[in-house]
This record gives sequence, C-alpha cells and structure tokens, in this order.
Amino acid sequence: MTGSAGAERSMIDVKAWAQYVVEWAAKDPYGFLTTVILALTPLFIASALLSWKLAKMIEARDREQKKKQKRQENIAKAKKPKKD
Repeated sequence: MTGSAGAERSMIDVKAWAQYVVEWAAKDPYGFLTTVILALTPLFIASALLSWKLAKMIEARDREQKKKQKRQENIAKAKKPKKD
C-alpha cells in the first residue's frame, strides 16, 4: 500500500465511520445522546475542577500581591521623616 492509497483508505474509513454515526443518531437519537453525554461527562467534570483550581490560584496570587503592596506602603510610611 502506498502513501496516497493509505490516506485514501483512511478517508474512506472516516467517511464510513461518520456515516455510521449519523445513521445511529437518526435511528436511536436518545441512545446516541445518552452515549454522547456519558462520554463527555468526565471531561465536563475535569474542566470544572480545573477551573475551580485556577480560580483559587488566582485568588491566592491576588491576596499575596495585595499583602506585598500593603507591606511596601507600610515600609514607605515608616521611612518618611516625621515632622514635629
């Protein structure tokens, strides 16, 4: 099998698979949707967990930046010469 013949066979396989999926969705829409939802649920859960973790990391970074800024302001206040 040459390279172009392999690519052509691959395209035929993809087309046949796509046709099978479309026929399956048309014949059994509820079964198809149930399968798709069950297949995607772990990905949605992973996405939600990663989003939550990222939000927590951003909040922690913001708190740390505010803390550093406050510290710098306090240092600047302490270094100012006091006028009596």
